[in-house]
Amino acid sequence: MRKTFITILAALTLGTSHIYAQGYQPAPENLQARKEFQDMKFGIFLHWGIYSMLADGEWVQHSKRIDRNEYSKLAGGFYPSHFNAHEWVKAFKDAGAKYITITSRHHDGFSMFDSKVTDYDIIDATPFKRDILKELADECDRQGIKLHIYYSHMDWYRPDYPLGDTSKALPQPEGSADWNSYFNFMNAQLTEILTNYGKIGAIWFDGMWDHPKDFDWQLDEQYALIHRLQPACLIGNNHHMAPHDGEDFQLFEQDLPGENSAGFSAGQEVSDMLPLESCQTMNNTWGYNITDKSYKPADELIRRLVKSAGMNSNLLLNIGPRPDGQLPDEAMARLQEIGKWTKRYGKTIYGTRGGLIKPQPWGVTTQKDNTLYVHILDLKDKSLTIPLSPKKIKSARMYDDGSKLKLQKHGNDSTVINLPAVPQSIDTIVEIMLKKQPSRLWLQPRISAGNIALHR
Repeated sequence: MRKTFITILAALTLGTSHIYAQGYQPAPENLQARKEFQDMKFGIFLHWGIYSMLADGEWVQHSKRIDRNEYSKLAGGFYPSHFNAHEWVKAFKDAGAKYITITSRHHDGFSMFDSKVTDYDIIDATPFKRDILKELADECDRQGIKLHIYYSHMDWYRPDYPLGDTSKALPQPEGSADWNSYFNFMNAQLTEILTNYGKIGAIWFDGMWDHPKDFDWQLDEQYALIHRLQPACLIGNNHHMAPHDGEDFQLFEQDLPGENSAGFSAGQEVSDMLPLESCQTMNNTWGYNITDKSYKPADELIRRLVKSAGMNSNLLLNIGPRPDGQLPDEAMARLQEIGKWTKRYGKTIYGTRGGLIKPQPWGVTTQKDNTLYVHILDLKDKSLTIPLSPKKIKSARMYDDGSKLKLQKHGNDSTVINLPAVPQSIDTIVEIMLKKQPSRLWLQPRISAGNIALHR
């Protein structure tokens, strides 16, 4: 029997919309959190729930058209005996990740934490009886990694969720939709997460695209609630639209900012005022899929990390844990290779912003103060021409061995860098010391209390 719904949010949700009447004004700790978020550059995404038991991705309920009552019975057999929060967090930390984003509740409606407003959760519906989210939150705190929370706006389980484009294909009780009930439920769960699990780095929303763009999700009230409970908690929303007032960073699904190779970002302009994040899968699916062995090579994933940093964005790299609580061997192998790279070259991306030179066919640049890192990812020549005047360059050297490089003037505003050999590595890095900090970095926000503007 479902737990009695407790309206713990009535006082919190009512009367919050006035906060947005004159526009969202981030708190000073929120602005600081945005800077720290940009500095981290690399996070791990975890799609994990009872859907992992069917080993066919996180959308298996929808793709197989499984009745909600039958699907929910999976919870009775969910027992991830090998789950070890310490081992997970250590593996991610060793890989160079600075934060973790985990699915607290995906589209199937199952909650991976101890919720008092539903019985459909890890404590009440499974024999496991352990709060996954709590264990992970505590371990992240111990090991110094930020925890971010994915939360689905849509729900294939609850009858009070208004039917959307995806849920219409699933068997649902007729005439049961009740938006106010569902909205209060979501906010009650968000309150639980932001109250019972320590400091949360961000709330990562998904699923708004289940309804037409004119559907009122009451985001202003919901966002105000989050910022009221934890002002430093960032809000991002994977709605594939321009950022809504109250959002603190912008998301790009399966794409780098400004690209639309996956088909989700058509017409989505890249914000020059908010931190950016690109979420990518290691293979083809987000949740565990036993037949999906299309894992991207480690060198490709490293290049995505570098390109993302060069485009002033974080990379959120996804893993779908197995139903027994272990991380796939293929994912672990790639984490180890990424870790070798970040241990040696992490300085060139952590704490940097997109460099003075915009992304080029040969690669990207990252920058911190007067140091410009030139990441050569695709060059079949011993010389590289960069759109930067030699007058602005103090020195240039190979990052690996510190050997000095000869520079040649090329026109009025370009410089030729003579490399010792044609680049063969995953990422050949040239470190350039600038004579003075440039007056402007492309897409680099200057964040200060009360306003966000381009660095000029």
